[in-house]
Parts: sequence; C-alpha cells; structure tokens
Amino acid sequence: MVAAPTSPKAHTESPHTEISPAVLQRCREGNPAAIQAFVQHHQRLVFSYLGRLLGDSAVIEDLAQEVFVRALRALPRFDVQGPARLSTWLLTIASRLVLDEKRRAPQTSMILEMGESAALLSDGPEAMRHRKELARALSQAVGALSHEQREAFILAEIHGFSMEELAEVTQVALGTAKARLSRARERLREILGPLWEELQ
Repeated sequence: MVAAPTSPKAHTESPHTEISPAVLQRCREGNPAAIQAFVQHHQRLVFSYLGRLLGDSAVIEDLAQEVFVRALRALPRFDVQGPARLSTWLLTIASRLVLDEKRRAPQTSMILEMGESAALLSDGPEAMRHRKELARALSQAVGALSHEQREAFILAEIHGFSMEELAEVTQVALGTAKARLSRARERLREILGPLWEELQ
C-alpha cells in the first residue's frame, strides 16, 4: 500500500533534486520507510504538475496516488544508469494520467504561481498588486493554450525541464517538443501583449 501523498503548497522547482540511489534501492526491495521517503520527496513535483495542468480539480489527489502506485510497481524496471531522470519518468506517468482524465472530464480553470521577476522584487503594495495582476493575466493566457502547448510551457518554464526531457515526458519527437514550446510562447506573446515583456 502506497502512503497517500498529501497536497503540498505549489511552488516552482527548477531543477528538481533527485532521490538518493540508496533510498531508491530500498524502495525496490519494498522497504516501507523508503517508500514513504520516495513519496514525500516527489509529491510536491507531482502535485505541482497535476495542479497546473488540471487546475482546482477534485481528482488531483487521486491522480497523484495513482502516479505513485504505478511508479512503485514499475520501479524495478527503471534504469538508474539510463539517461532519464527519475523525476522526468514520474512526470511521464503523470502526463498519461492527465490525458486520460481530460478525456473523461471537462477542463477546469488552472492556477499558476509566478516565480520571482526582476521587475517585481519590491514588497510594496503597488508592486504586490501589480504582481497579482500579472499572475492572473498569465494564468488566463496559459489556460487559453491547447493542452500540448500548455504542457510544454509548464514543463519548460515552470519546472525547468530541458527540451530533451520535455520530449521524453510528452512522448514526442524533439522537434515536435520544440515547436510546441515555440508556439506556446508566441501565442502567449499575442495574448499578453506588453505584459509578456514584463514576464521575461
């Protein structure tokens, strides 16, 4: 039985730190403490990714649980010496579950948490109000993207994934991944106008 992941406060993680090989090996052996450590180490990444793609959805905790169930079941087959990071592999599993969920349920609003911007370092009330306005505009703009473009933007800009990792998670060719991200950025530039430059 997998320890149920708990929904942590979302925040940008770039890059995501990897769990130690020793803990990973104990997970493969079925050690309960190692499994709990595995879930706790990766739950913020998984919840953040699911939340940004699905918004305020009641199914996120169930999907996160399923991500870890599938991951732990398949963990003995994961090649620790291979090119893929464990976090990339986890989000590949999550990506498939998101696609299945979107086929079953209508899209809900999504919430993005902005990272720090040089233009928004002040803690003054005007700066904070402006930051909230930018965050709201960005959230609405990203929500207007197609699923493929939104996923590419979130993986690259929010989670800091490389193009190779983006292609791996979304299971498309590298050129396709680059094109999706490029179209996402261009579409956001069209929607946001001058605000886009403030976010760079």
